[in-house]
Amino acid sequence: MKIALFGYGKMGKTIEKIAQERGHEIVLKIDKDSENYDISVADIAIEFSTPDSAFDNITQALSKKIPVVAGTTGWLSRYDQAVRICNENQTGFLYASNFSVGVAIFFELNKFLARVMSNLNQYKVSIEEIHHTEKLDAPSGTAITLAEGIIEQTNKKGWQLGDKVSEDEIPITALRIGNTPGTHTITYQSEVDTLEIKHMAHNRLGFALGAVLAAEWLLNKKGVFSMKDVLFN
Repeated sequence: MKIALFGYGKMGKTIEKIAQERGHEIVLKIDKDSENYDISVADIAIEFSTPDSAFDNITQALSKKIPVVAGTTGWLSRYDQAVRICNENQTGFLYASNFSVGVAIFFELNKFLARVMSNLNQYKVSIEEIHHTEKLDAPSGTAITLAEGIIEQTNKKGWQLGDKVSEDEIPITALRIGNTPGTHTITYQSEVDTLEIKHMAHNRLGFALGAVLAAEWLLNKKGVFSMKDVLFN
């Protein structure tokens, strides 16, 4: 594959390394100061930039019928617009808040556990996420996806950052510490015991490999997909 990278920070460089190891070619490295490039030279684009530039990057590629794998979070208020542009141009779009294979499994465990706990009102659920200090958005997209999974299986109506929440909301704590790649913990606490499930990333390699695997899977497909399609269908 000929890959265009939107975003050439630490994540972009890790994706480049893994993609090349798997026999792919990086034909564009597009950062915030890049100008006068031709996205049509790529077979597919992988987008890991910033919340401010993600939507424009994604839709620029989709409008040229270049499929996009997107991992930037913090722009999802415009997600439906990106989906519409993808469908209008009959190309492929795959967004995930987290491309780690382990996190994809964690998402499914989270929903299963939420379903089991749904009628056990003595347990109060909460989410904690920890990331590196360079992460721009809070809570993380992964934490939001976890909250949405719980909401889907229970009578919770929403989530809230911080601990001042109503009974029908899930509190999320977002911490920014050092170079932490990403740790997410779901806690169910009662007066008598505490139950937790946790995913802890050790480095960026799992995220980067997942993004490249998603690009390999998406190539030549039309429609809107998720990592669940890549791993479980």
